[in-house]
Amino acid sequence: MSEWTRTVTVDGPGRTQALAERLGGQLRAGDLLVLTGELGAGKTTFTQGLGRGLGVREGIISPTFVLVRRHPNVPDGPRPGGPDLVHVDAYRLGSAAEVDDIDLEDTVDTAVTVVEWGTGKVEHLAESRLEIVLERAVGAAPLGPGAPCGPAEAADDPGGPVDDAEDRDEDRDEDPDEEDEPRRITLTGIGPRWADGPPRLD
Repeated sequence: MSEWTRTVTVDGPGRTQALAERLGGQLRAGDLLVLTGELGAGKTTFTQGLGRGLGVREGIISPTFVLVRRHPNVPDGPRPGGPDLVHVDAYRLGSAAEVDDIDLEDTVDTAVTVVEWGTGKVEHLAESRLEIVLERAVGAAPLGPGAPCGPAEAADDPGGPVDDAEDRDEDRDEDPDEEDEPRRITLTGIGPRWADGPPRLD
Protein backbone atom coordinates (compact mmCIF):
# COMPACT_ATOMS: atom_id res chain seq x y z
CA MET A 1 0.00 0.00 0.00
CA SER A 2 1.47 3.32 -1.05
CA GLU A 3 2.18 5.93 1.60
CA TRP A 4 3.85 9.34 1.78
CA THR A 5 4.02 12.12 4.37
CA ARG A 6 4.31 15.87 3.93
CA THR A 7 4.52 18.48 6.69
CA VAL A 8 3.89 22.21 6.33
CA THR A 9 3.80 25.03 8.88
CA VAL A 10 1.25 27.84 8.75
CA ASP A 11 0.66 30.95 10.87
CA GLY A 12 -2.82 31.27 12.33
CA PRO A 13 -6.33 30.28 11.32
CA GLY A 14 -6.41 32.33 8.11
CA ARG A 15 -3.48 30.50 6.59
CA THR A 16 -4.81 27.19 7.92
CA GLN A 17 -8.04 27.79 6.03
CA ALA A 18 -6.19 28.91 2.91
CA LEU A 19 -4.12 25.72 2.82
CA ALA A 20 -7.19 23.58 3.39
CA GLU A 21 -9.04 25.46 0.65
CA ARG A 22 -6.28 24.59 -1.83
CA LEU A 23 -6.52 20.97 -0.74
CA GLY A 24 -10.31 20.99 -0.98
CA GLY A 25 -10.13 22.12 -4.58
CA GLN A 26 -8.32 18.87 -5.42
CA LEU A 27 -10.57 16.45 -3.56
CA ARG A 28 -13.20 14.30 -5.21
CA ALA A 29 -16.11 12.08 -4.31
CA GLY A 30 -15.00 9.06 -2.32
CA ASP A 31 -12.09 10.77 -0.57
CA LEU A 32 -11.80 9.96 3.13
CA LEU A 33 -9.90 12.34 5.44
CA VAL A 34 -9.06 11.48 9.05
CA LEU A 35 -8.43 14.66 11.04
CA THR A 36 -6.49 14.59 14.32
CA GLY A 37 -5.40 17.35 16.70
CA GLU A 38 -5.67 18.65 20.23
CA LEU A 39 -8.34 21.12 21.27
CA GLY A 40 -7.73 24.44 19.55
CA ALA A 41 -5.38 22.99 16.97
CA GLY A 42 -7.76 24.08 14.25
CA LYS A 43 -9.63 20.97 13.10
CA THR A 44 -12.89 22.81 12.46
CA THR A 45 -11.03 25.79 10.99
CA PHE A 46 -9.30 23.38 8.60
CA THR A 47 -12.62 21.78 7.66
CA GLN A 48 -14.10 25.20 6.92
CA GLY A 49 -11.28 25.77 4.44
CA LEU A 50 -11.94 22.41 2.85
CA GLY A 51 -15.58 23.38 2.48
CA ARG A 52 -14.64 26.55 0.63
CA GLY A 53 -12.39 24.63 -1.72
CA LEU A 54 -15.12 22.07 -2.36
CA GLY A 55 -17.72 24.78 -2.89
CA VAL A 56 -20.18 23.52 -0.30
CA ARG A 57 -22.69 25.52 1.70
CA GLU A 58 -21.18 27.69 4.44
CA GLY A 59 -21.85 27.16 8.14
CA ILE A 60 -19.37 24.40 8.99
CA ILE A 61 -19.03 24.02 12.75
CA SER A 62 -17.87 21.20 14.98
CA PRO A 63 -20.55 18.46 14.67
CA THR A 64 -20.47 17.95 18.41
CA PHE A 65 -23.87 16.58 19.30
CA VAL A 66 -25.17 15.57 15.88
CA LEU A 67 -22.10 13.40 15.12
CA VAL A 68 -22.61 13.83 11.36
CA ARG A 69 -23.36 16.94 9.31
CA ARG A 70 -23.76 16.97 5.55
CA HIS A 71 -22.89 20.16 3.69
CA PRO A 72 -24.29 20.15 0.13
CA ASN A 73 -22.48 21.47 -2.90
CA VAL A 74 -23.57 24.95 -3.98
CA PRO A 75 -24.74 24.85 -7.62
CA ASP A 76 -23.52 28.38 -8.36
CA GLY A 77 -20.37 28.08 -6.24
CA PRO A 78 -16.75 27.53 -7.31
CA ARG A 79 -17.27 23.80 -8.01
CA PRO A 80 -20.80 23.32 -9.35
CA GLY A 81 -21.72 19.65 -9.47
CA GLY A 82 -18.91 18.76 -7.07
CA PRO A 83 -19.24 16.39 -4.12
CA ASP A 84 -20.94 17.21 -0.85
CA LEU A 85 -18.92 17.34 2.36
CA VAL A 86 -19.81 14.93 5.16
CA HIS A 87 -18.29 16.17 8.45
CA VAL A 88 -18.12 13.58 11.23
CA ASP A 89 -17.16 13.80 14.90
CA ALA A 90 -16.10 10.34 16.09
CA TYR A 91 -15.06 11.62 19.53
CA ARG A 92 -17.76 9.68 21.38
CA LEU A 93 -17.63 6.62 19.13
CA GLY A 94 -15.61 3.87 20.72
CA SER A 95 -15.09 1.48 17.80
CA ALA A 96 -15.45 0.85 14.09
CA ALA A 97 -18.70 -0.98 14.84
CA GLU A 98 -20.18 2.21 16.29
CA VAL A 99 -19.08 4.09 13.18
CA ASP A 100 -21.03 1.58 11.10
CA ASP A 101 -24.15 2.41 13.11
CA ILE A 102 -24.21 5.97 11.71
CA ASP A 103 -24.37 4.65 8.11
CA LEU A 104 -21.40 6.46 6.59
CA GLU A 105 -21.27 3.67 4.00
CA ASP A 106 -24.29 5.29 2.37
CA THR A 107 -22.39 8.50 1.53
CA VAL A 108 -18.68 7.69 1.54
CA ASP A 109 -18.56 6.94 -2.22
CA THR A 110 -20.45 10.05 -3.31
CA ALA A 111 -19.10 12.70 -0.90
CA VAL A 112 -15.84 13.86 0.63
CA THR A 113 -15.89 12.50 4.19
CA VAL A 114 -13.92 14.28 6.93
CA VAL A 115 -13.77 12.49 10.28
CA GLU A 116 -12.44 14.22 13.38
CA TRP A 117 -11.06 11.86 16.05
CA GLY A 118 -11.39 8.99 13.57
CA THR A 119 -8.06 7.19 13.97
CA GLY A 120 -8.62 3.47 14.49
CA LYS A 121 -12.34 3.76 13.74
CA VAL A 122 -12.93 4.61 10.08
CA GLU A 123 -10.07 3.09 8.10
CA HIS A 124 -12.35 0.29 6.89
CA LEU A 125 -14.63 2.74 5.07
CA ALA A 126 -12.36 3.25 2.05
CA GLU A 127 -9.37 1.68 0.35
CA SER A 128 -7.49 4.97 0.54
CA ARG A 129 -7.41 7.80 3.04
CA LEU A 130 -5.64 11.05 3.80
CA GLU A 131 -4.57 11.35 7.43
CA ILE A 132 -4.13 14.95 8.61
CA VAL A 133 -2.59 15.87 11.96
CA LEU A 134 -2.73 19.47 13.23
CA GLU A 135 -0.34 20.51 15.99
CA ARG A 136 -0.08 23.81 17.83
CA ALA A 137 3.33 25.30 18.54
CA VAL A 138 2.42 25.68 22.21
CA GLY A 139 0.17 23.81 24.60
CA ALA A 140 -0.20 20.06 24.81
CA ALA A 141 2.44 17.60 23.65
CA PRO A 142 2.61 17.20 19.87
CA LEU A 143 0.76 14.33 18.26
CA GLY A 144 1.96 12.17 15.42
CA PRO A 145 -0.02 10.27 12.80
CA GLY A 146 -1.97 7.49 14.46
CA ALA A 147 -1.28 8.73 17.98
CA PRO A 148 -4.04 9.08 20.57
CA CYS A 149 -5.73 12.41 20.08
CA GLY A 150 -7.17 15.10 22.24
CA PRO A 151 -7.28 15.47 26.01
CA ALA A 152 -6.44 12.61 28.32
CA GLU A 153 -10.04 11.73 29.02
CA ALA A 154 -10.73 11.33 25.32
CA ALA A 155 -7.94 8.79 24.95
CA ASP A 156 -8.90 6.88 28.10
CA ASP A 157 -12.68 6.88 27.66
CA PRO A 158 -13.95 7.98 24.25
CA GLY A 159 -17.55 7.30 25.18
CA GLY A 160 -17.87 7.79 28.89
CA PRO A 161 -21.06 8.59 30.77
CA VAL A 162 -23.50 10.75 28.89
CA ASP A 163 -23.22 13.65 31.33
CA ASP A 164 -19.43 13.66 31.18
CA ALA A 165 -19.47 13.51 27.38
CA GLU A 166 -21.84 16.46 27.20
CA ASP A 167 -19.66 18.48 29.57
CA ARG A 168 -16.61 17.83 27.42
CA ASP A 169 -18.57 18.67 24.29
CA GLU A 170 -19.52 22.06 25.71
CA ASP A 171 -15.87 22.78 26.36
CA ARG A 172 -14.78 21.95 22.83
CA ASP A 173 -17.83 22.97 20.82
CA GLU A 174 -16.12 25.81 18.98
CA ASP A 175 -12.70 24.12 18.68
CA PRO A 176 -11.22 27.59 19.37
CA ASP A 177 -8.46 28.52 16.95
CA GLU A 178 -8.07 32.24 17.48
CA GLU A 179 -4.39 32.81 18.04
CA ASP A 180 -1.93 33.58 15.26
CA GLU A 181 0.57 31.03 16.52
CA PRO A 182 2.13 28.55 14.08
CA ARG A 183 0.40 25.27 13.32
CA ARG A 184 2.18 22.27 11.92
CA ILE A 185 0.03 20.27 9.52
CA THR A 186 1.16 16.78 8.57
CA LEU A 187 -0.54 14.95 5.72
CA THR A 188 -0.09 11.22 5.11
CA GLY A 189 -1.54 9.69 1.97
CA ILE A 190 -2.43 6.00 2.15
CA GLY A 191 -3.73 3.78 -0.63
CA PRO A 192 -3.95 3.91 -4.43
CA ARG A 193 -5.86 7.20 -4.50
CA TRP A 194 -2.72 8.96 -3.27
CA ALA A 195 -0.13 6.86 -5.10
CA ASP A 196 0.98 9.84 -7.21
CA GLY A 197 2.09 11.76 -4.14
CA PRO A 198 0.89 14.78 -2.18
CA PRO A 199 -1.60 17.29 -3.52
CA ARG A 200 -0.34 20.79 -4.35
CA LEU A 201 -0.57 23.01 -1.30
CA ASP A 202 1.36 26.10 -2.48
